[in-house]
Amino acid sequence: MIVGAALVELHVHGSRSLKDKRGVVRSISQRVRNRCHVSVAEVGGQGTWTRALLGFATVGNDALVVRRALERAVEFVEELHLAEVVASDVEILRMPLAAGLAEPGDADGDGDGDGDEEVEEADGDEGEEGGDDPPPR
Repeated sequence: MIVGAALVELHVHGSRSLKDKRGVVRSISQRVRNRCHVSVAEVGGQGTWTRALLGFATVGNDALVVRRALERAVEFVEELHLAEVVASDVEILRMPLAAGLAEPGDADGDGDGDGDEEVEEADGDEGEEGGDDPPPR
């Protein structure tokens, strides 16, 4: 799984209150969600009138596709001209497969790629000698 995250620092010109800034940030966030299909959150600058830090995130199975989606989102924010993009950064993270998930070609998920399930003994005394059970007759 590929996880992509982007940060966009904005300067909202002409904002004279938090309410003015929130309106601009809300408009940008909603438009990015609708157009670029990425998650968006204001992750910094909430207490200032003119500065906002937006975080974008998306996941996929191809790093190039994830990076392009985030770069398009950043470019879209710039094209809106609702606020000045002061800085931006895109990061891509490759997450390992979770334990127990099958790799490609491993139909049964046991990691050996043979497609045959391996059955373990459920009696709990594998390899033990001289247990509490009487010997078989």
